[in-house]
Amino acid sequence: MALSRFLTMFLVVAVSIIPIISSTDFIVGDDNGWATGFDYQAWAQGKEFHVGDKLVFKYTKGKHNVMRVNGTGFQQCAVPPDSSTQGFTTGNDVIVLSSPGRKWYICGISNHCENGKMKLAITVQPQIGLGAPTSSPNPTPTPISDATGTSPIYSSWIVIIFALLIAIMF
Repeated sequence: MALSRFLTMFLVVAVSIIPIISSTDFIVGDDNGWATGFDYQAWAQGKEFHVGDKLVFKYTKGKHNVMRVNGTGFQQCAVPPDSSTQGFTTGNDVIVLSSPGRKWYICGISNHCENGKMKLAITVQPQIGLGAPTSSPNPTPTPISDATGTSPIYSSWIVIIFALLIAIMF
């Protein structure tokens, strides 16, 4: 009885964290970070971005920013009129890719997009792993958070240990 309860709880936890473990944190520009004079389109080429992955933009606060734009804004390096809701300025911005499709980002400071090549366009694929959600006809906006949390793998181990302790106690 206790063994079957333990196995059931373990399977529930394991299946629920597989998508978390399979996500990838992409440091945009790798060691270069988010800076002028770097080819972000070349950086993105060959990479596969999936729902659940994160883009991490690292730069000196106040020197750059990250603006989420549409395809036209990307082509024209145009900062959106509602830039206060579309822009990120912490210097360590984490963008969770929450829906499949095309995503566009630029630096809205001075001429960094036009002359400094600070623009990134990617295509986000559906989530991989068990229980992957299908795309919805009305994708939700991509949530943003500051990069101050724990890593997904570390958090997953905490959940597993907690589930094991509960299983042992009951």
